[in-house]
This record gives sequence, structure tokens and C-alpha cells, in this order.
Amino acid sequence: MEKDKVRKVIPAKDGRKIPRKTECYEEENNSVKRKVYMDYNATTPLALEVIQTVTEAMQEAWGNPSSTYKAGRKAKETISRARESLARMVGGQPEDIIFTSGGTEANNLIIHTALRCFRESWVLGENGPGEKHSKPQGATPHFVTSSVEHDSVRLPLEHLVRENMAEATFVPVSKVTGQAEVDDIIGAVRPTTCLVSIMLANNETGVIMPIPELCQRIRILNQKRTASGMPKILVHTDAAQMIGKGRVDVEDLGVDYLTVVGHKAAELVNKTCEVYEAHMQEVRDYLEARLEAVFGKQKIHFNSRFSGSRRLCNTCNFSILGSGLQGHKVLSCCKTLLASVGAACHSEKGDNQPSSILLSCGIPYDVAQNALRLSVGRDTTHRDVDLVVDDLKEAVAQLEQSSTPLT
Repeated sequence: MEKDKVRKVIPAKDGRKIPRKTECYEEENNSVKRKVYMDYNATTPLALEVIQTVTEAMQEAWGNPSSTYKAGRKAKETISRARESLARMVGGQPEDIIFTSGGTEANNLIIHTALRCFRESWVLGENGPGEKHSKPQGATPHFVTSSVEHDSVRLPLEHLVRENMAEATFVPVSKVTGQAEVDDIIGAVRPTTCLVSIMLANNETGVIMPIPELCQRIRILNQKRTASGMPKILVHTDAAQMIGKGRVDVEDLGVDYLTVVGHKAAELVNKTCEVYEAHMQEVRDYLEARLEAVFGKQKIHFNSRFSGSRRLCNTCNFSILGSGLQGHKVLSCCKTLLASVGAACHSEKGDNQPSSILLSCGIPYDVAQNALRLSVGRDTTHRDVDLVVDDLKEAVAQLEQSSTPLT
């Protein structure tokens, strides 16, 4: 005979015994409860003005912009206006704007541009092809980046290293500030360094990197390199997370290349950035205060608070401490909250491992595995925050009850 199966049960109010579930399932979350989106660092719901503009462009500006007929001229005008708008947004010139299919392509383009520039400048003198530098042929280009970069920077560099096409140094971030420190970056520079790529703001912790200070140091270093006939070091920053959440100006930053992404950039940023920034910071601070009030300071660890560092106005990365409260389990029990445990590009990996970004920042393993990243937006309200915190409270209670041994 088949042995009787032992099942955990919990008593119901009417005396019945029902099976105890150890995790929440998706079907339980298909309720009519209102959903609250707090994943703005992944992408932003389209504003009505943006939808109208895109719709108009698709209806009226569908032509080839190099053509002379009406739809072609309209397309050319639309692209020109967009280029001018983006240039105003980042303090650049329209002719310096290059459109790509997205941030990943843009970052790859910059990496391979730096690679080509290095090969050309390493072989040829500044005054043209007739003048050779006294440097060994076949020198390997070197890249400097941080240990917390987006995959669209990290993975191409790792590929180039594997193919023996480049060398790369991934500078660890400070466990005190969460930043890639300027001294550490400069210390990683070699004679063959062609590009330094450091993100402007981290997409998981929200920590803002010291890009202006870094560019000042590299500018001084480049003066010395030029005097000795060495190639210039180019500087790139991925500013995808900063757009719409803080001021971005290429002149103030001092970078050679800057990446922004279309779904986070619009004419709205030029008009309302300061208002949105103030609103998002106030709501983010309210969220953190509510989390502490509901769960208690001993049960909440804020993974994005680092001494001496600024962070994005909208980002709150935190862990609810306790066994069995891994971030993915908490989210699976939430009926209202729509959010992520970390970067959206890592969410589908399925291994449920702690964020490598948080581990690099010195967050302990058991804390990092419980992490949730909530990022608010221009439309997030105090009421939304209250609903989300209540939802989290219920989810945690459900998980804690399911893990309590029966007596």
C-alpha cells in the first residue's frame, strides 16, 4: 500500500484543517485589488502627451526622411525637432546627437568606437599617417569600468577580453559610499587605456557617481599623455537612470560620450524636471518612513543608503529581514505592488540569487537575497505608498505564518 502522505495543515475558523502553502502563487494575485506600479527604474508608463506625439508621428511622419514628398519632409522635421529637444535636455549640440535602437546598442557603439580610435591613434601620430609613435605594434587596448555597471557595458567588455581583443579592469565600488571612487579609477589607468566608462547613477542602489570629478582628473592626465605622444583617454557615462530624475549636462559632466534612452527622455523632461524631482524625492522619503514605521527599524535594512553619497530622488532599495523573506517570495505574495527585486535585465534569469550589485556594495548575502527595489514616479502618491506598505505587510505575514512549525 502507498504510505499516507504527511501534509502540513492549519486550522480554519470553522474547525476544518486546510493544507498550508509554503509559497504564494500567481493565481492568488489575480484579484481585483488596485495595482500600484513602483518599477520606474525599469521603464516609465507613457504620459498622454507622449502617446499623442508618437501616434501623430506614425500617422503623418511615416515617410523616408530623405524623400521630398510630404510624409518624408514631415519625418525629417520630426527627427530634427527630436534631436534639438534632446540636445537641450543634456546641454549638447544637435549635431552631436546619434540615434540608436536603444541604450544597449548605444553603449556597444561607444565601446567599439573607443576600440577603433585606440588602434588608429596608437599606430598613427597626431599629425597624420607620416608620423609613427615609438610604441610596440599590436598593443592591446585597455578599458576601465566599475563592478556595478549595466550588462550592456559589462558583457561586451567581458566578450572582448575573452576574444583577446582588449583588456578590462572592473574597479570595485566602495563599501562605504557605494561609489566607484575617483582615486581607484585613476589608479587603474594604464598607458594603453582607451576608455573609462562609469555610469552616472546606479539602477539598483540609485547611488550617483562622481563623474565631474573623474573627468577633471582625466583631463589633467590627458594633457600629460598628449605631451608624451600617448593616445587620449575617452570618458563615457551611461546616464539612462538620471534622465528625468536630476539635471544632466554634458558640459558640466565633462564626458566625451553620454548615453540616454528614449523611453526615459522626452520634451516633458525639459519642462518639468525640477518639479518631478522634488515630488519623487518627497514620496520616496515618505515610503521609507512608512516602511520603518510598519516593520520597525530592526527589521528593515535600506540597501541604498551610503554615507557621503547622493542617490536618485526616486529609488529605494531595501530588505525586510528574516528567514524565508527573499525578495522574489515577497513579491509573489503581493497583490497590489508591481516592482522588481533588482535590475529588470536580471529578473528573468530565474536563479533567485542575490544581486551582484548589492554584494559588490558590501551588502551581506542574507540581506541582499531579501532585497526589493522600489522606484517611484511622477504620478506616485502617498495613497499609493500606503497601499504598497500594507500589501508588503500582508505578504510578509503570510510568508512568516507559512514557515512557522506546527505545534
